[in-house]
Amino acid sequence: MDLAAIFNSALGEILSPTTAAFALATIGLNIHFGYSGLLNFGQAGFMAVGAYAFAIFTMMVDPTATLGWPVWLSFLAAIVAAVIASVIFGLILGIPTLRLRGDYLAIVTIAAAEIIRFTVRTQDLTAITGGSQGLRGQDYKGDIDALNPLTGSTYGFGPWTATAYDTWVRIIAWSLVIVALVVVWLLMRSPWGRVIKGIREDEDAVRSLGKNVYSYKMQALVLGGVMGGLAGVMYVLPRAVQPDNFATTMTFYIWTALLLGGAATVFGPLIGSILFWVLLSLTGGILTGLQAIGAFGEMSGTQAGQLRFVIVGLALMALVVFRPQGILGNKKELSFHV
Repeated sequence: MDLAAIFNSALGEILSPTTAAFALATIGLNIHFGYSGLLNFGQAGFMAVGAYAFAIFTMMVDPTATLGWPVWLSFLAAIVAAVIASVIFGLILGIPTLRLRGDYLAIVTIAAAEIIRFTVRTQDLTAITGGSQGLRGQDYKGDIDALNPLTGSTYGFGPWTATAYDTWVRIIAWSLVIVALVVVWLLMRSPWGRVIKGIREDEDAVRSLGKNVYSYKMQALVLGGVMGGLAGVMYVLPRAVQPDNFATTMTFYIWTALLLGGAATVFGPLIGSILFWVLLSLTGGILTGLQAIGAFGEMSGTQAGQLRFVIVGLALMALVVFRPQGILGNKKELSFHV
């Protein structure tokens, strides 16, 4: 078992585009649950909407060819398309459901995310969404690759060495994470943020003060959903768009990262996402290595690798029992009334 390779692979997840994408999605979920008290279990749906809108716009509209737009404007238009699609999905989801509370809202959001996944998988939409096979990365990565200012073959050092394309995607993804953190920090220090946190604690009291609780909830849902949509774009830039990547499991990963880092904190989603992917990679590598030397008997390497999710689940249970506020969270800040 090559422990050095396993640790290098785990450390590489600290700056990977996947970690950045999940950090961005977790920041959005933090706005929903941590600050607004909305039990959204459909963040993967927002990611799917953003990813498909970006890819489909780039492939089918292609402003560089049809309108003669420069590449940078075409890429920006695709990002805007992902944002608009996320806003529309947020409005469609929120208008009939935001009057629900607690478990009822959670059930509806899970169902909505699954509706999105099964819709893009349907055979009737294969020409647009690729059906169950998804969309090939080479069909929508042209613009961002053309914008890449890096001319070398590889960049970075040690476990953070990557190709020029991957390095460029990392720069964009982590820049968006930084912008999202700044936006959340500013918003939660503003009067809008104080109203949102008041709704989380007792929405009836906020309503008695003349505030439109429904409107504020909608704004929070859309804002967090937009971050989820952008996370979906960043998630598919290093890979293809596969509908099953946006299953409910992804939402549970995002929830795990949020609870690990600490809800209702600015940097909790970031710390939680990094730790989650580092630990997931580390445990997966160690378990696969132990299987290779016969530690699990007849168990296959794939089966041994799946044990990491058991370990992560047990760790999450222990975290909820012994430190429910997470690493950076404040227990007093998490007195939810949902």
